Amino acid sequence: MKALTPSILAVVVCSTLVSAPSEASSHREAPNISRFPTLDSTDFYAFNSYEQGRGDYVTLIANYIPLQDGYGGPNYFAMDPDATYSIHIDNDGDAIEDISFAFNFKSMLPNDNQGVALTIGPEGNQRTVAVPLKNVGGVAAGNNAAVNFSESYTMTMIAGDQRTGSKTMLTNTMTSSNEFHKPLDYIGDKTFSSMDGYKSYAAQFVYQVAIPGCDGMAKVFVGQRKDPFVVNLGKTFDLVNYVPVEGDSAPGAGDGEGFPGGITQSADNDDLADKNVTAIAIEVPKSCVVGNGNGTIGTWTTASLPQARILNPNAKFANNAVNGGALTQVSRLGNPLVNELVIGLKDKDTFSSSQPKDDGQFIDYVTHPSLPELLNILFKDAVNTTLGANLATLAPTNFPRNDLVTAFLTGFPGVNQLATVTGAEMLRLNTNIAAKAQADQSAFGVAGDDLAGFPNGRRPGDDVVDIALRVVMGRLCYPIPVNGTNTDLGLCTSDDASVGNVPFTDGAPVNATMMDASFPYLATPLAGSK
Repeated sequence: MKALTPSILAVVVCSTLVSAPSEASSHREAPNISRFPTLDSTDFYAFNSYEQGRGDYVTLIANYIPLQDGYGGPNYFAMDPDATYSIHIDNDGDAIEDISFAFNFKSMLPNDNQGVALTIGPEGNQRTVAVPLKNVGGVAAGNNAAVNFSESYTMTMIAGDQRTGSKTMLTNTMTSSNEFHKPLDYIGDKTFSSMDGYKSYAAQFVYQVAIPGCDGMAKVFVGQRKDPFVVNLGKTFDLVNYVPVEGDSAPGAGDGEGFPGGITQSADNDDLADKNVTAIAIEVPKSCVVGNGNGTIGTWTTASLPQARILNPNAKFANNAVNGGALTQVSRLGNPLVNELVIGLKDKDTFSSSQPKDDGQFIDYVTHPSLPELLNILFKDAVNTTLGANLATLAPTNFPRNDLVTAFLTGFPGVNQLATVTGAEMLRLNTNIAAKAQADQSAFGVAGDDLAGFPNGRRPGDDVVDIALRVVMGRLCYPIPVNGTNTDLGLCTSDDASVGNVPFTDGAPVNATMMDASFPYLATPLAGSK
């Protein structure tokens, strides 16, 4: 890796935006999207598949509907049948999608949307009455007789512009149809008998997909999963109500020999430990998505609704509103928590509806980010008092923040930079860098001497909270290990970042072994009842 050339950097700084790093996944990150929880993207992942024998594939996972409680019945967490959920890929570096996978959902009741009904009352005074629950008995793999609600979806591949490009509805090779199905959420162990019972049931909904012009088969799964993100969410947004520096000599050491009063690693710090999400996961042969570029792709997810919605004053299950007008984007996510902790409150809804190619409008949030200064205001005096120091500021002083531009906007040359360098907020993945097996992954990604991890894409086990905290506070101003050798990236110097080598953390640990080792990688959701 090397620093950007001055000419490229000038173009980037003058005309584009980097997504500065973040402290959590994107839950309720903007005023408008908080009104549309079914369209709220929580996390987005893009990584070279590390399931054994799948090294020629790339996996993309877009999670939606944040903060799901397993017991959140009786309607649980269906997708919006009026929305379009999309995963976009730019493979030439112009910050414009070259390939999109669009998902559209349909909700159904049996018996022509009348649902399951029971005969109630004695002979001569009987009524047939619809039941209020989504199932009326146990559900198992191969046995859906008791299911009273179902969701199906179609999957469309779009070549070129997502609105005007060439569209091909993809085929479910297991049924030779264009229809795919989504499992019921994990209602509980009386419904599914056990976690193993739910695993077997949900496994039926992993499908093979035929992609035109692609030699290999893709895979797709849409369904509820355990929220893979780990974060000290509540305290972080309470003005960082903890000392965000490792309190042990090493994470998990338990010796208290790190920063005095610093937070120590504990699963108790994970506020999402009891939450589920809904995942849209696809696995596609690399050769089908890289185009004619250099093997690196830029990716992001969006959710859109028709521009107008007229509510039915006499709503029915299959007719509660009329939607019309142009499809309008209301959610967007690439790198984690860009909109939540980087973009100013006045521009959050604008960011949600914007396209990567237009990110120049947000440039000041990157070159002059506010998060480091907020941390400086919150902690400088306490740090100086604790250490007996006289630091003028904890925030990096290199402006513009070219280190952030490289890390989150343009990518690193030779690692995750696309063939054409266009500054834009996308999650960049070099498909030519071999995946690391689950047991060999570093939760710190590139900063942990693991080039297969964040910010070269993002795997479910990458600790993007700690990585992002350290990068925003100047970690790239110090040498980082690259293939075992400490390497100066030339983006800034240690004089620019007084605490750039400090082990910032939210104290909530995560690693790849907390996930599954095969598609769709995210763990089985938490049961609503045991």
